Amino acid sequence: MKNLEKIVLTGLFAALGVVLSPFYIPTGLAKCFPIQSMLNVLAAVLLGPVYAVAIAFITSLIRVILGTGSFLAFPGSMIGAFVSALLYKHFRKLWSAYIGEFLGTGVLGAIAAYPVAAFLLSAKAAIFTYMIPFMVSSFVGSAISILLLEILVKTKILDKMNARNL
Repeated sequence: MKNLEKIVLTGLFAALGVVLSPFYIPTGLAKCFPIQSMLNVLAAVLLGPVYAVAIAFITSLIRVILGTGSFLAFPGSMIGAFVSALLYKHFRKLWSAYIGEFLGTGVLGAIAAYPVAAFLLSAKAAIFTYMIPFMVSSFVGSAISILLLEILVKTKILDKMNARNL
């Protein structure tokens, strides 16, 4: 049953990411999407690395197909989700998920976006071109997730989910 619950949450998070995709910050070629960063942190804490990366991939893929995202969404969101989930899995502290999202998306994802922009999108960009927009997006998304996770902590819902090992 636990795996089924995780799969259901994965689908719900991906659907939420797609539905909320009109809310982005335009920055040239990139469409910075703080909702994805929020989802990355929530998935990192609630579901773990595999599901967090799956949500980022599914959301990015559907957004690209629908025209509400760019190919730059893949490296930023997937690396952010992975680093956030890994740090949370290691430290088991919420701050580690927030920092992981910021470093994963804002720094590593932004650097990884360079080859995508240069070769796939034929954009003339420097290697650090996407750092500030991705950092802003991951900071805003992490801030939203802080609010949501603090609500889950205060209402003891997070404890109940962790107790069930969801």
